[in-house]
Amino acid sequence: MVRLMKPLTISDQENMIMALQDEIRRNDASRYDHRLHGVLLVAQGMTCPRVAQLLGDCHHSVVNWVQRFETEGLAGLAEGQRLGRPSRLNNQQLAKVEAALRDSPEKYGLATQMWDGPTLSAFLERELGVRLKVRQCQRLFRQLGFRLRKPRPQVAKADPLLQAAHKKTPRTGTQKRPRSVGDG
Repeated sequence: MVRLMKPLTISDQENMIMALQDEIRRNDASRYDHRLHGVLLVAQGMTCPRVAQLLGDCHHSVVNWVQRFETEGLAGLAEGQRLGRPSRLNNQQLAKVEAALRDSPEKYGLATQMWDGPTLSAFLERELGVRLKVRQCQRLFRQLGFRLRKPRPQVAKADPLLQAAHKKTPRTGTQKRPRSVGDG
């Protein structure tokens, strides 16, 4: 007697498919494996559009994978050079920037106490001769694992007694007596 298994399901299927596809695209090895599976399915007789539909790719991509596999073998499925502008900072310069971000900008002759996009841009131009716009400098903070923090404004020469008078919570030891509903 043949017993049929209950089909398995993935909860939140639409979001999970996108998350899995993102994970596949995340690193070179998983993209290579993804292309291997696509070519394997075509080798087993499936059409390129059907493989593309199953894998969530464009059918032109599957056609390219098969053509590269036919001409170059497995090496044709390996990750090639990815497009994109090369970084303006080399590894040595990035290390200098990271070290500088751990110090105060004042140490480098900049007239501020906290690093931000404009300050980093000025530092890069002055110290390394590299011109980066403010937005790219803000990305550089994240790339190096730093967070931009805005200083909290402080009132110069604030009177502590006046500040205490405006606090919402009472000072310790001066708790108010709880009032009942009938107390006027």
